[in-house]
Formats: sequence, structure tokens, C-alpha cells
Amino acid sequence: MDKIKMTTPLVEMDGDEMTRILWQMIKDKLILPFVDLKSEYYDLGLLHRNETRDQVTVDAANATKKYGVAVKCATITPNKQRMEEYPQLTEMWKSPNGTIRSILDGTVFRAPICIDAIKPVVKNWKKPITIARHAYGDVYKSVDFHTDEPGECTMTFKGVSGKEHTVSVQKVDGPAVWQGAHNKDSSIRSFAKACFQYAIDTKQDLWFSTKDTIAKIYDGDFKAIFEEEFEHYKAKFEELGISYFYTLIDDAVARVIRSEGGYIWACKNYDGDVMSDMVSTAFGSLAMMTSVLVAPDGTTEYEAAHGTVTKHYYKYLKGEKTSTNPMATIFAWSGALKKRGELDGLTDLTAFGEKLEAACFETLNAGIMTKDLVGLVEPGFTATAVNSEEFLDAVAQRLQAKLA
Repeated sequence: MDKIKMTTPLVEMDGDEMTRILWQMIKDKLILPFVDLKSEYYDLGLLHRNETRDQVTVDAANATKKYGVAVKCATITPNKQRMEEYPQLTEMWKSPNGTIRSILDGTVFRAPICIDAIKPVVKNWKKPITIARHAYGDVYKSVDFHTDEPGECTMTFKGVSGKEHTVSVQKVDGPAVWQGAHNKDSSIRSFAKACFQYAIDTKQDLWFSTKDTIAKIYDGDFKAIFEEEFEHYKAKFEELGISYFYTLIDDAVARVIRSEGGYIWACKNYDGDVMSDMVSTAFGSLAMMTSVLVAPDGTTEYEAAHGTVTKHYYKYLKGEKTSTNPMATIFAWSGALKKRGELDGLTDLTAFGEKLEAACFETLNAGIMTKDLVGLVEPGFTATAVNSEEFLDAVAQRLQAKLA
């Protein structure tokens, strides 16, 4: 059959370890046989980021701004252990996701991929819960250091006008560790706008939670800006019959567990990182979650929301077959291709992305699954564990039938 044509490239960001292996498998089995792929490729593997002093990550983010659509593989953010694993590293490089999100000023929306054979651990959850994660600042752009003697730490802001504002952080009587975090009103406002617009687009209620009783100024700023921005969307919310609700994050956690789902839960950066993992795992698996970064100008970046599956990678290096779930990475590709088709008016490309996702669901509903899912299926449903390659072959077979 003739391959589906593309007119504008999408940005392709390769990654690390087992997800990098799956990335190539997905391209070889599910994309390249059917699509005349146009992509601008960036290698965000840890060693290449090290070689370029992380300039490749900045270049990939700027290319995403240029072309409007990107698809990203999972990547390593090195810690002390990784520095020992990769002795070539010259620096403990920052999270590439954090760098990209900062440049794009986007909000990450994450939602579980649900199938009938697997019910959520929380029995009353009947609909997906979408996490809207602020993607700038806080701990991901913080600075920190350690001191080894008694003393006082202060924090000073120097304005361009020459004015200075200094506060005492704390006096200590011995060794201590310090961290300074920040956020920008402009980014918080972009976050609020993205959340309200996404709620309107998907016709879902929006919840927002912080801890403004403790971080009265910092989190209070988030709360106030959301309230200001909601005034611009309030009429549309009322027209659609959806609501906006603010509460403290500890109360939100309790409400989420008691709820039936079916809403967007907006969280600050770190809160969203943790809560999206909790929600995806409770719905089934970290590998069964979509993740899309949406910038204020509409630029979108699709990614897998999980890590690089290190344990499976070391098995792969030994020549062993692994049963690594590729669903989140497949849906990153399908989402990017659908968006590229939508922006370029290529209905065949958009339809391809939809058929790819449908082929995945048909495969899972036929009981062909990776090992992480087989143990989660409901009683009475027959499931067979297969390795990653066998799963992708089964999806490719169904996809080919849909495209024939």
C-alpha cells in the first residue's frame, strides 16, 4: 500500500535504555511501514546530552516551538547512582523534561489508558482522572546547597530598580541543607489558562489544589491567579454545566479517592509528578498513561510518562527477551501524528493515529498483553503474557488489517 504522506516534520526526541529500544521497535513495526515519516531528529540519550553539554535538549525544545509538534522518548535524569553507572558524565545534568517544559512554558496533561479487562484499584473510580501538572519552576528549577557550621541563611531579591528585599530563611546550630525555589506569575497564569481551556475542550470539571495554609504567599499566589483567570472562563463553564473547584491538596487527595473520577485535577509541578504516578498505577500501570505538554501558543509535545525501565534494559543487554509495556510510547507517537495531521489538514495521518490506538485496544482486549498487565485482569478474562516484540507484532497485524 502507498505510505501516508506528511508535509511538515514533527520533532523526534530519542531517549535512553529500554525505552530507546522500544522506540526503534515501534518505528520499525508500527510507523515506518505505513507512514512516509518526516521528523527532525534529536538524540536526548544521556551520553549525547553529556557530549553537547545538554545543548541538544535546548535545540530540541526550540525546534518544537518552530514546528509545533514533538514526540519524546523517556530519558534519564542522572543522580549520584547514575554518575557511577555512567563514569563518562561530566555533570549531573538537569531533567531534560524540566528544560523543555521551561522553554515551552507548558502544562502537562496526563490521563490513564483504560481497558475493560482491568479495573482500577480504587473500586469507585469509573472514569479516567486527568492530572494537569504545572511544568515550570518549583523544585525542578530550584537551587540547593549544604552548610557544615552554625549560622544564618538569608534570601535576597535585587530589583532592576535598585530596591532590595531580604528575608531570614533560618538560623541553625549545626550542619544544614538549603533549597531555594521560585515560580513566575506569567507561568502560573499560563498554567491556569491551559487548565481552564482544557476543561472546556474536554467538557470536564476542574479541580485545583495547593497548600496555601502553609505556603501562604507562594501557594497563595497560585490560588489568587487561578481565581483571577477563572473570571474569563466562568460563563463558558456555566454554559457547559462544568465547575471549577479549589481545595487544599490533602483534602483533594481524600476527595479523589472517594470520587468516581471523570475530571481534571490541576497540581503544582512536584505534586503533579507524584499524583500522576499514583493515579496511573491505581488505574493499572505507569505504562498505561498518556502525557502531553501543551504550551500557551498551542505547541504540543507527546511523551511517555514513565521511566527508562532500567532493569529490563540490562536483561536486554544480556540477550534476554523482555515483556516491557510499550503502550505509553505508542500513544505518544499516535498523539503526535494525530496532532500533526490535524494542524496540516492531513486526514489520512490523523486517521492513522486513531487506527493505531484502536489496534492497540483490540490487541489488549484479545488478551494479548505484557506481563505487567496480565496479573491485573479481572476474573473470567483470559490473558496471555507475551514479550514486547510479540505484542508489537500483534498490534502491527491488526493495524495492517485496518489500513488495508
